[in-house]
Amino acid sequence: MDSKTPKYDIGVIHGRFQILHNDHIKYLMAGKHFCNHLVVGITNPDPFLTRDSEANPHRSKPIANPLTYYERYVMVEAALLEQGLKFSEFLIVPFPINIPELIQYYVPIDAVFFLTIYDDWGRQKKSFFESLGLKIHVLWEVSLENKGLSSSDIREAIIKGKPWEQFVPTSVANLIKKWDIITRLIKLSSSK
Repeated sequence: MDSKTPKYDIGVIHGRFQILHNDHIKYLMAGKHFCNHLVVGITNPDPFLTRDSEANPHRSKPIANPLTYYERYVMVEAALLEQGLKFSEFLIVPFPINIPELIQYYVPIDAVFFLTIYDDWGRQKKSFFESLGLKIHVLWEVSLENKGLSSSDIREAIIKGKPWEQFVPTSVANLIKKWDIITRLIKLSSSK
């Protein structure tokens, strides 16, 4: 196998993508590099599949989940197409990471599962996958301080009226404006 041939046929990658940003694109494209077909799982797809986690308590709060599954689906799809992928190269599905025993109903469990590790939450997800006997490929592990962009920072910049568009794909910036996500974030922040 040469360096241009993907290592795996199907890869599964996941994230909340609450707001999809440029480092998410690096992550998604790193996963795609290793597989022919990428299944993108969107976590916290609805309130019933969202749970609190001691390893990452803020991720279940309303301010951390301002976008619907549909909005994130459209953003991920638009951003991957903007990167030059074809529809035949990826699929987007719900991914109930907080209820790992349900994962088998959403994705092919014989695929390789990509993840990155920055903190205890990343290690907990790896443990979830191991407990399910899934094949894991850690794309990278770095400290939280070296993680780079975070959706929390981008949401905060939007709320405070600071520059944010350069941190997201053009297609995502356009959708945020079209759907007036800015007003939604401001309302959510004032009701904290």
